[in-house]
Amino acid sequence: MGSKTLTRPKGLKRGSRIRLVAPAGVLRDATDITCAEEACRALGWHPEVGPNAGKKYGYLAGTDDERLADVNAAIRDPAVDGIWCLRGGFGVTRILEHVDFDAFGRSPKVLVGYSDITALLNAVTRITAVVTFHGPIAREAPTPFSREHLERLTTEPASPAVPLNLSSSCRPTTLRSGVATGPLLGGNLSLLQCLVGTPYFPDLDGALLFLEDVAEDAYRIDRMLAHLRMVGAFDGLSGVVVGQLGLREPASDAPALRIDQILQTSFGPLGVPVAAGFPIGHVDDQWTLPLGVPARLDATAGTLTILEPAVC
Repeated sequence: MGSKTLTRPKGLKRGSRIRLVAPAGVLRDATDITCAEEACRALGWHPEVGPNAGKKYGYLAGTDDERLADVNAAIRDPAVDGIWCLRGGFGVTRILEHVDFDAFGRSPKVLVGYSDITALLNAVTRITAVVTFHGPIAREAPTPFSREHLERLTTEPASPAVPLNLSSSCRPTTLRSGVATGPLLGGNLSLLQCLVGTPYFPDLDGALLFLEDVAEDAYRIDRMLAHLRMVGAFDGLSGVVVGQLGLREPASDAPALRIDQILQTSFGPLGVPVAAGFPIGHVDDQWTLPLGVPARLDATAGTLTILEPAVC
């Protein structure tokens, strides 16, 4: 994002036209699209399916050209109010350098997704300074908790501060106490590591970094965090918000470190507030987080508050 002024997309409302696209992994079957259309209508939005969304090319939702065509068509269409990604998986990094960022900057839209979509969200926010949204994918009907946060962050420009609720299953733990403020940036750890050395890696100076991942071994989480630490990605952080990491269970006789030990090694020397266990990532009840928008982490109390509107 650098020195660019943050731009907020126009908030969604009843009747907003939402383009459903699949820029990454292949969909399971046609029910994914049906479910996404129903989720849009339940929110009062009008769904439009990208013409290539149901394509299959190995583990991808169509060829690179097909997936890119749907993304760029949604970006360039002035009648489209929002873009909701159908799923994550893998594939965004194959098309990222050909996304029409200039068009997105000229006509900002609400863009929602997570997991592999982390690459697209961070690239858009870094290149255009437009707020993007780390939130539910469209093919899975959001729970009431997820729907509440998706609606609040993408449709309500008037709220001066939005304290995010915790899901019933989340019990945040304090790894280093204190309060920190800064722009929210981050997403899936694996994808953030993939962006290192590219123009799309987020500017984390002064940021509140949030992280999530799923089905990874503890040593792989450790290695990814060590890589980011070694390249200096953590040097200017104001605080760290750790979501759900979903570690793969080690074999019964395999030695492993606990996730709190890994996080302490990576973030302890920074001397900034750190808390873990928030509803971010691969969980049914998840927050929608606006990339680039200032927020406040109270690591002692285990709370996160969005300090400014995410939409206009």
